[in-house]
Amino acid sequence: MTLKKNNSTPQNSSWQIDFLERNALEADYLTKAAQLFDPILHSQKLNLTLLKKPLVIGINGTQGSGKSTLADYLKSYACAEGLSAVSISLDDFYLTRKERFQLSRDTHPLLATRGVPGTHDIALAMRTLNRLSQKTGTATIPRFDKSRDDRYPKEHWEKAQLPVQLILLEGWCLGAKPQPDDSLKVPVNQFEKNHDANQAWREYVNNALAKNYQSLFEKVDQWVMLRAPSFDAVYKWRLHQEEKLKKKILTQGKPLPPEIMQPDEIKRFIEHYQRITETTLIDLPKRVHHLYHLDDLREITKYETPVA
Repeated sequence: MTLKKNNSTPQNSSWQIDFLERNALEADYLTKAAQLFDPILHSQKLNLTLLKKPLVIGINGTQGSGKSTLADYLKSYACAEGLSAVSISLDDFYLTRKERFQLSRDTHPLLATRGVPGTHDIALAMRTLNRLSQKTGTATIPRFDKSRDDRYPKEHWEKAQLPVQLILLEGWCLGAKPQPDDSLKVPVNQFEKNHDANQAWREYVNNALAKNYQSLFEKVDQWVMLRAPSFDAVYKWRLHQEEKLKKKILTQGKPLPPEIMQPDEIKRFIEHYQRITETTLIDLPKRVHHLYHLDDLREITKYETPVA
């Protein structure tokens, strides 16, 4: 298998046109992607051919950084080159609303809100990756409906024909490490101070991250990071992400569900993520194979390969 150079021109191929329409992007994304992102696959072309199991590429990025778009791009490019590839998000493995409600009653009220470690079904994620590593049959991939804040019914899960050569796994806390217990004592924002005064929530989240999440992260063969300049950029990016979701729903002729968040709700929502995000922005870059530094406008200002 040989990956051809991806030359994006005004006469884009059908997969490129589909990708741009699906993600509501301008054509210049393809030009930048060919230069900046194609090397991720080119560097692995031998492994993609010779490995006896799927190559798993993990993509870390804060909310709104473009990690889902990047995963979709790499999947689309790989499939256009004849590879069998799937893209999955850690978000697809959130616990159902019912499960999170029960968790919030049993453990801590804040665990009703999806997002942090401890609100994913990691056993389901592991089973899905293990199934995708099999040689024959069909694998089902869970999907999560953020507009409803709940997992799609099983009949709407995606099906992947096996064998699969490439798995793209993306998530905001993918690759994150737990903090030392002493680091949990001081709240990182007013949200933690007001809603987790006894630090029970952050201890639960940290313990969850220290356990089965690390087993999931060990499945990743190659690491990619879209590094935000700071946590301050996340609010603006997440706001844009929510607007994009609203536009998509309205374009489909559907009414906006109550789960769609307003700006003040988004601000509170992302405060759940601040502690792990800020730690990961410092800790993860030195451990990834492909590091992309972003500015406030999400433009890539620098590309590095910390792990050769």
